[in-house]
Amino acid sequence: MKKCFLLSTFLFLLGIANTHAQFSRYIIRFKNKNGTPYTTGNPASFLTQRAIDRRTKYNIAIDETDLPIPPRYLDSIRLAGNVSILNVSKWLNQVCILTTDAVALNKINGFAFVQSASGIAARPAAVTQPVNKQLDAPSFFTPASTNAVQNTSDVYSYGAAFDQVHLHNAEFLHNYNFRGQGMQLAVIDAGFANYLTLPTFDSARVNNQILGTWDFVTNDNSVNEDDSHGMKCLSTIAANMPGSFVGSAPAASFYLYRTEDVASEYPVEEQNWAAAAERADSLGVDIITTSLGYTSFDNSSLSHTYADMNGNSTIMARAANAAAKKGILVLAAAGNDGNAPWHYIATAGDADSALTIGAVNSSRQVASFSSYGPNSDGQIKPDIAAIGSNATVAATSTGQPVSGNGTSFATPIMAGITTCLWQAFPEIKNMDIIQGLRQSADRFSNPDDRSGYGIPDVKKAFVNFTRQLHTSSAIINSCHAFFSYTVKAAAGMNVVIERMLPSDPAYLVVSNTAFTGGFYTRSVNYNDDLSGYNSGVNIRYRIKMNIGNDTSFYLDSFNMPYNSQCTAVTERKICAGAATYFSVDSLAGYTCHWQVDTGSGFVDITNSSIYNGVSTRLLILRNLPPNFYGYQYRCVQTNGSNSIISTAARLKFSSEWTGTVSTAWEDAANWSCGAVPSQYTDVTIPGEVPNFPVINTNATCHSLLTLPGVSVIVKTGLRLDISGH
Repeated sequence: MKKCFLLSTFLFLLGIANTHAQFSRYIIRFKNKNGTPYTTGNPASFLTQRAIDRRTKYNIAIDETDLPIPPRYLDSIRLAGNVSILNVSKWLNQVCILTTDAVALNKINGFAFVQSASGIAARPAAVTQPVNKQLDAPSFFTPASTNAVQNTSDVYSYGAAFDQVHLHNAEFLHNYNFRGQGMQLAVIDAGFANYLTLPTFDSARVNNQILGTWDFVTNDNSVNEDDSHGMKCLSTIAANMPGSFVGSAPAASFYLYRTEDVASEYPVEEQNWAAAAERADSLGVDIITTSLGYTSFDNSSLSHTYADMNGNSTIMARAANAAAKKGILVLAAAGNDGNAPWHYIATAGDADSALTIGAVNSSRQVASFSSYGPNSDGQIKPDIAAIGSNATVAATSTGQPVSGNGTSFATPIMAGITTCLWQAFPEIKNMDIIQGLRQSADRFSNPDDRSGYGIPDVKKAFVNFTRQLHTSSAIINSCHAFFSYTVKAAAGMNVVIERMLPSDPAYLVVSNTAFTGGFYTRSVNYNDDLSGYNSGVNIRYRIKMNIGNDTSFYLDSFNMPYNSQCTAVTERKICAGAATYFSVDSLAGYTCHWQVDTGSGFVDITNSSIYNGVSTRLLILRNLPPNFYGYQYRCVQTNGSNSIISTAARLKFSSEWTGTVSTAWEDAANWSCGAVPSQYTDVTIPGEVPNFPVINTNATCHSLLTLPGVSVIVKTGLRLDISGH
């Protein structure tokens, strides 16, 4: 028995020695977090207030995965021998260590709280032929081409970057002041060479938008001297060189994390990424964007298979999913292997909770290099696509715009746009933002394995979220229709209530509410007085929102019965030439016929271009001539032996002075009916108008009602005839 034990110990140590000949960095996985001094009841000891607030906002529980690894575990690892702890993942409950001490590793394996130890990266000196990382698609960087002319009213002059913003209608967000203010992104990449000096980032530096940096490869806070790939990715978001190069969220704030070692390719870089994502979470970051992807490693025994791309297996995918569970929106590049034997997406693009981005050009064509989906679990990947073919990025030496290819650039472009959209709707959860982007995309009903759901339109997503968040209700009580609605709106937006009576050929605006200030939820109430209309009909309403001059959509519609009238209708005031109706309650067994009194007594009406429904309970009148003023209408109902005559209603034409254009009485634009009053028009001049009327030519009306404080000036030698008096 003792000999067998000694033999097994010898074989284990031999295995450790062989492992050490190959590896110097290891993942140590723990069984639990027993004995941790941290508790979920005191999150401030391991999370910033911003991180806590995110969890509170989205009702995310603080759980055991948030708790740091017990210090005693880390101390035991550190003191086991010649061991350095490189980084820690509390989500995955593991640490990455550097050691060449076989005895120390053997000791660590013997700790009761250790689940496993596995090699993850070679000794740095052992790397001789690193794999092709494919951070960018194969291409030459050339000066960016001239873009199509953009709208001069846009708040930014995007220069060479216009196409990659405009493809998604993202200038719409910028124009309404959603530019990333108050939002924080973590850019996790391979280095940010020269970001401290390039003019591309002058605005970000002056405005202190770079909140922090960390190099998880060398464990220091300097990322300016490393690879330029991350800098180029950052430039697509943060650039602010008006007329030359403006990014997709130039007012956002950033953490810059280097996790990729371009000198080699090992899974340790995935572990670095997990540690970076956790740091971003603990600081309260809103969005993570990463243009790193992993499939093959320098040591082929560590390489992933397509089966590993199931959305939940790799270190990076599990960390991305964990970040999403904490409320962070994670964007990941699909990869640039579309033309390679391995043509599938790379991790973390396979992660089931990441928003994976493929590449297209400005003509909406899929780039040949963009990696194929789906993930091996069958989930549609990539999710959406952005410009990654001939994208505009910053040149490493000058910061000026040049062209580059790769899903690496499509991803941060989309990250910036997503940031601005989420800024507008912070009450929407991360996964719902992702779904909203998918639903706004041009292939939503027919997704494929190249661009997924297609190219998102964030103006469409904005409309959909506005509609989703609004509330509205309507009720008719007695002779009034009461409306109440809430909607997110800002200056430049307005909401109208439209009404259609049975006689109306189209909806007419009855209420128009314009908004001022920033974008927030407004509560509006409106009361539509129906006392001038007959009951017993259905009245249709709809609520429409207008955003600027090019975007209109309906929030809600109502078809409501107006059954109980408060008073008998004795007169109907409308605009001359408009349409109206009269109705009566139906009596069982009775027929109905409408009559008109034009001044010589009531006579039967026949259907014509003006009258319709003369033998029904609903008489519709259209195209009414002005001289119909004062005509009276009634309905005679009979069952052959008895007749019932309705109350007569008088038709009148009225118009209200608005004074919105000028003081000129004779300008039709100053009148509510859009026409200058005639001898058949009852005129009302309200007290609060921009201008009071001045009569510059002889004028006439049927009657004139002025409120206190109103003046009507008739110039010398002219007159106003009031024909009804």
